[in-house]
Amino acid sequence: MEDVLDVYHRPHNPRRPVVGLDEKPVQLVADVRQPLPPAPGVPRRRDHEYKRNGAANVFAAFEPLGNWRRLAVTERRTRVDWAHFVRDLVDAPRYRDAEVIVLVQDQLNTHTPASLYEAFAPAEAKRIAEKLEIHYTPKHGSWLNVAEIELSVLGRRLKQRVGHRAKLAEACAAFERDRNRARVNWRFTTADARIRLKRLYPTTELW
Repeated sequence: MEDVLDVYHRPHNPRRPVVGLDEKPVQLVADVRQPLPPAPGVPRRRDHEYKRNGAANVFAAFEPLGNWRRLAVTERRTRVDWAHFVRDLVDAPRYRDAEVIVLVQDQLNTHTPASLYEAFAPAEAKRIAEKLEIHYTPKHGSWLNVAEIELSVLGRRLKQRVGHRAKLAEACAAFERDRNRARVNWRFTTADARIRLKRLYPTTELW
C-alpha cells in the first residue's frame, strides 16, 4: 500500500508518467420493446423485460497527473487482451518518447510480463516489458488503483441499457472525452494511511 501511495506522490514527469490500469466486465443488455419517450410530467418509461446479449470488457488507463484517460472495449479480458492493451499504451503517441511507464495495477494473474510473451514474439515482448515499471496494489486494496475509480464512475454513468459492443464502445469514447476535462486530486498519503488504517499495521510490544 505504501509503495503505491508513494508512487502517486512522485512529481509529474512526462518521461516517467504514472498510469493506473484496470478492467471491468460489462453485461450487454438490450431492450425487448422500444422505451416510451418522456412527456411533460411523465418520465421516460422502459419495459422491465430485457434481452441478454452476452458480455464485454472495458480496459481503462488513467494518468492522473496528466489528466489523460484511454478506454478500450474488448470481447474478453484474457492475457492476450491485456498484452495488446498494454502494447497500444506503450506505443501511443503520448508515451512514445517516455523512458518508462510507471504502471499501477491489481494482482490479477493476467497482469504480468509473462502475458506479453504469450501474445507476442520474444523480442517484441521484451521491448514492451522494458518500457514498464509495474507496481501492484495489495490484495483487497484494489481501491488504491486510480483506474478502478474511473471505471466505477463509468459504471454509474451507464444507466441506460447497452445491448451491443459497438454501443458500449461509443459510450466509452464519450466518457473518455468528457472525463479528460475533469481533474483528479489524489490526497490520500502514506502518512494518512498510517493513521487512518492503523489496524492494518503490525504491532510490537516492548518489554
